Amino acid sequence: MTVGQFKKNAVSLLKDSPTPALDVDVLLQFFLNLDKTHLLMSRDEIIAGDILRKLNSAVEQRKNGLPVAYITGHKEFFGLDFAVSPAVLIPKPDTELLVELAVNSIESITSEKKIRVLDMCTGSGCVGISLFKTLSSGVQIELTLADISTDALNIAQGNAKRLLGSDTQNIQFIQTNLFQNISGSFDMIVTNPPYVPHNEAVELLQDGRSEPLLALDGDVNSDTSWNGQNDGLSLIKRLVVQAKDHLADGGLLLMETGEYNARPTADFFAQNGFTGVIIEKDLNALLRVVRGSYNFKA
Repeated sequence: MTVGQFKKNAVSLLKDSPTPALDVDVLLQFFLNLDKTHLLMSRDEIIAGDILRKLNSAVEQRKNGLPVAYITGHKEFFGLDFAVSPAVLIPKPDTELLVELAVNSIESITSEKKIRVLDMCTGSGCVGISLFKTLSSGVQIELTLADISTDALNIAQGNAKRLLGSDTQNIQFIQTNLFQNISGSFDMIVTNPPYVPHNEAVELLQDGRSEPLLALDGDVNSDTSWNGQNDGLSLIKRLVVQAKDHLADGGLLLMETGEYNARPTADFFAQNGFTGVIIEKDLNALLRVVRGSYNFKA
């Protein structure tokens, strides 16, 4: 079977996918080890039998709902290639806003001291690692990646080693339930925490996408059990309250939220003493990132 024939058949099989042609192209590029240009030039090439079997299996997995990123084990984010697995959420384009805001805020600080940054609920490490990689060479940063999941931290650590090399000496990885095992203070805390309402998170996972419920459900108690709420704010509120004890004077908290609970999150920031609280919009003009600074009261 040629590449062109396979694509035609596979797109037909994946007709229920939102992006069948793109899905097939990504799978072909991955399994044939081709870039976009060479894939276009290879329509008449015969696919080897062993590769064809892998491709057919991948299409079947995608047909059953498994995201392409989990099939290939890779997802591009902020121009970087991140390894992913069902132990972590797949990095989303809207989350790049969180990185951009963090980078801009850090580069606006004129200081010779090391800037301490915590990426809470790091998952694949995409936010913290992208931030670290993007900052200008003149900025000294000490980065901590934290997550409740050991499996997620292992993926984040692997991504850091592959993408940052020897720079990982300035990065530490901490397994923790929010700030339970975190010590010291930070100039900035960035976080993309679970913020999806419980019922919606459960429903989302019915399509076979296999993302971890723990990384989606914002309505959990500290022991990760559902607390009966359905607004996605429970974990956010605990995080905001605990973050105050781990921010340096004037430190920044930047948090991704859902467009449906960004305003209540911003209100909770203000209620807990954060100042200059604003909500930034994502690529689709939806409310996405809440930011605020915390100053010690005299």
